Amino acid sequence: MTFRALLRSSAALWTAPVWGGIVGFYFFYALHFEDPYEEVVGGPLWAGEQVALALNYFYAFAYGITLGLATWEGGRLKRDRVWDLAPGRARWRVAGQVLAPVVGAGWAILLLPVGMRLIETRLLPTPAALLPLLMGMGIVGAYAVVGCVLGHLARREIAAPIGAVATYYLINKSSAYSDHLWPRHLSGQLATSVAFGEYYSLATVLLPFLVAAAVAAAVAAWWNPGPRRLPLRILATTVALGTVVLSARTASGWGIADGPVSAGHAPARCVGEAPRVCMAETGGAVERLDGVRSEVVESLEKLEAAGVDVSVPSTVTDGLLYERASTRPRSTTSTWWLPLTAQAETAKPGGRLAGVRYAVLLGSVTFPCALPATVTSDAPTAWIVNRDAAMLWAAYTVDAQDPYLRWRSGEYVQFANGPEVLAKVKERAAKGRALPTAAQRTAWFEQEQAKACRGMPKRPAGVPAAIGPQGEDS
Repeated sequence: MTFRALLRSSAALWTAPVWGGIVGFYFFYALHFEDPYEEVVGGPLWAGEQVALALNYFYAFAYGITLGLATWEGGRLKRDRVWDLAPGRARWRVAGQVLAPVVGAGWAILLLPVGMRLIETRLLPTPAALLPLLMGMGIVGAYAVVGCVLGHLARREIAAPIGAVATYYLINKSSAYSDHLWPRHLSGQLATSVAFGEYYSLATVLLPFLVAAAVAAAVAAWWNPGPRRLPLRILATTVALGTVVLSARTASGWGIADGPVSAGHAPARCVGEAPRVCMAETGGAVERLDGVRSEVVESLEKLEAAGVDVSVPSTVTDGLLYERASTRPRSTTSTWWLPLTAQAETAKPGGRLAGVRYAVLLGSVTFPCALPATVTSDAPTAWIVNRDAAMLWAAYTVDAQDPYLRWRSGEYVQFANGPEVLAKVKERAAKGRALPTAAQRTAWFEQEQAKACRGMPKRPAGVPAAIGPQGEDS
């Protein structure tokens, strides 16, 4: 049979308007429901992240459609008694020809959204960015094998739709499993998201494929007839069980949505020396790099001129390069990680970068003690007033008082006397700013620091003690 004739007779072709229409609907509606087109193309753009987002809606659909179509085609082979008509031809070869359009349909369901997303964002993917796509395409082949065998064992009119729906449901619901975590990571629908600058580690995409391939190989071994096939069947079954068990044990230690990822792959552009300022090239704000460095240098100079003890770092690096806080290196006295892109994006075109000055403030003003990282509603507010008054005074020094007050006002909401605390902080900072310039640091700022640190443990040497809002490492 020629390929054209094979394609015309395949269920993959005459069902194409259905699954193709669903792909189009999910891409243009569901995929843009939370993130409108303007936000998607506005950045930050990272090919690995966009590929993962595009595939997230389509894994279960591709596997379900593939299994259903393969079941239908397998049942057709049995109905047409193909094996009786051509007993000398190998089963795997005949099945491979019939399943080629089915596998092509499954691949199209994965390839179409990825291709459209990359065209939409004008990104050129690297091989590492395409790893989840290759994983899904491999698993599609495994489902085609299982579906073909299912079509020989059950009536295709019943098995095909039930198998497709059951596969879609089970794969889609795997992200809700919590008692046993391994199904989340081995189902073929990756539970781990990819952030800017990250790729999936090889184990994250390899284990689901190995599980699917091993199960499909065992199913095919039992389906292929022959008097001397028993040793091969036992071997294939043993390998499949071993693969599933070892993979499940490995994936159980990954956490709910915490499969292995590799971070720090996004390219950066840097300018200047001491400090050398670096920003993500594809973050969407790199054209403001010179302005960002000017704000960093000017803020440090103003703090030093005001008498604040600031250790000028050798490098100030964009936190977007390690967007996920758990993978980001900790800031040191020589290397700071600040949300440069995030703060530069919020500034008006041509306007001052108050957010960058705010980030420098939080990264540079330290206290001689280790202050609590978070503040609860039942915490005493005395030290908070002293700490925040000192920080507000420093914020006025670098003209970053507005973003600082917005942040602290949001934090004070949890206190019953939040407005009074905010008023007290402003009052104390105003008194400090009213003092003669030479006395503001020695007679007031250092005293406020000492009062805030009363009863607090001493800060370890060499460890920055910057205070900033959650999610902004400084």
